[in-house]
Amino acid sequence: MPSPTRLVQLVVAATLASGLLVPAAGSAHAPVAAPVDAPVDGPAQAPAPAPAPAPVVVPTERQGRTPAAVLDRMSLRQRVGQLFVVGTPADRVDRRTRAQIGRLHVGNVMLTGRSYGGVRPPARVARTLRAEVDADSTAQVRLFVATDQEGGLVRVLQGPGLAPIPSALAQGRWEPHRLRRAATTWAGQLRRAGVNLNLAPVADTVPSRAAARDNPPIGRYDREFGFTTKVVARHAVAFARGMADGGVVPTVKHFPGLGRVRANPDTTAGVTDRVTTRHDRYLAPFRAAIDAGVPVVMMSTATYQRLDRRNPAAFSRFVIGTMLRRDLGFTGVVVSDDLARARQVAHIPPGRRAVRFLAAGGDLVLSVDPGPVPQMYAAVLARARSHDGFKALVDAATLRVLRAKQAHGLL
Repeated sequence: MPSPTRLVQLVVAATLASGLLVPAAGSAHAPVAAPVDAPVDGPAQAPAPAPAPAPVVVPTERQGRTPAAVLDRMSLRQRVGQLFVVGTPADRVDRRTRAQIGRLHVGNVMLTGRSYGGVRPPARVARTLRAEVDADSTAQVRLFVATDQEGGLVRVLQGPGLAPIPSALAQGRWEPHRLRRAATTWAGQLRRAGVNLNLAPVADTVPSRAAARDNPPIGRYDREFGFTTKVVARHAVAFARGMADGGVVPTVKHFPGLGRVRANPDTTAGVTDRVTTRHDRYLAPFRAAIDAGVPVVMMSTATYQRLDRRNPAAFSRFVIGTMLRRDLGFTGVVVSDDLARARQVAHIPPGRRAVRFLAAGGDLVLSVDPGPVPQMYAAVLARARSHDGFKALVDAATLRVLRAKQAHGLL
């Protein structure tokens, strides 16, 4: 297995310093939340500088629990379960999501919606879901618990113990070193709320302030760090490094970019980018983040006419395999944008959405709604049982997820 990247090492170091990565053997750990593009929110305020990150130390493995060894001991049902991130409201446990950890071996969860009660409600949700982890459910592999905490109008967790985070556009006016320190502070607050995976930063570039008005998914809500790829790249890397310094896994999104579309794939069907090319200069922020060692990349569900006119990016072998994996050299975990409620993919049966994403080379199927998950899980399992090539993809994706979890002390 390749040695951890710098970002992975920083996450490990910071988490070890807090004791999060050294639980009692067999105990459940870590909550996971997901992305929400519906905005809501309050005043921006710069947080106090965070302390310097702890020295880099890679955690020792629990006896025999290397990613390959854990994969070998897992049933096919457990392997498939590791490839799902399932939503639950951030302030209460969805009973369906909780049951799916045991029944469908779901290995990751996501805190969704809006919670205004501070760190306690989401931490309680995370603890409850972590308690479902055992040998039968996930082979004792702990959960990624994700959320969407970008800043501005896109902040799932709010209230006491969680600093108001300004929009990305405001963050982009800070010096990168200031943003990195602030993101370290925000990451520490997320960890106290039970989160270990943040579906941020946004690396999409909107061409201009005027263009932002006609760009519903990003520009309309000030989710871009700026209007040049240089500014976006610099600040996306600073945000990602700050999250890692604070012990939270960052996720760069939405590859290959939503900054030049005119509709939001979450709320509109047929969203098509007609300008992005294979070696487009607007890919620069994604390349910078990958070169910096970001461990997770989220795929867009828009269709890119000049890349693959038949498939949304999340279902495109060319976009994931050729552009992201080969051209940019990304070897980490690829997560989909939401495949449950997005209008862009609503015409495709839920099971087919999950199968197509994994067949294209994706790793984590994100479903903010637990409703369609049984269909998705059943379709993936059936395909893996009947097709050796697809089963090999499931095994490879599971191994990438397990490696990421090992790097962050969750194996």
